[in-house]
Amino acid sequence: MNIPDQKHSQLTARERKDLRVLALFTAVYCKAHHDGEKRISEKFGGEMADIGIGKYPICCVCRDFLIYAAERRLRCPLDPKPVCKHCHIHCYRPGHREKVREIMRFSGKRLIRRGRLDLLWHYFF
Repeated sequence: MNIPDQKHSQLTARERKDLRVLALFTAVYCKAHHDGEKRISEKFGGEMADIGIGKYPICCVCRDFLIYAAERRLRCPLDPKPVCKHCHIHCYRPGHREKVREIMRFSGKRLIRRGRLDLLWHYFF
């Protein structure tokens, strides 16, 4: 995944955390919905290698979505970046907006039920 105009060393701690949460949520969703498909543990190259995104096995469809969502997150023009559901600028294409909502809703509930209480803040706000 190539991220234009930004190097890995320039990612803020919040951007890294947001990308890890997005990758975790996508992996949980993929495991539940695409279990019959071949899932790969993609090693993202270059800038994304040390963030921890590549450790989650996902299918090719979810991998493409994750790449798109990560690029959108890193290109957000607002500083400080608000939570996407409260933002007045919508970076995602219409089909992708519904997909990210579905992934976050499904995975958030599942992870909280499994004891990941640290995600409550991200889930509600």
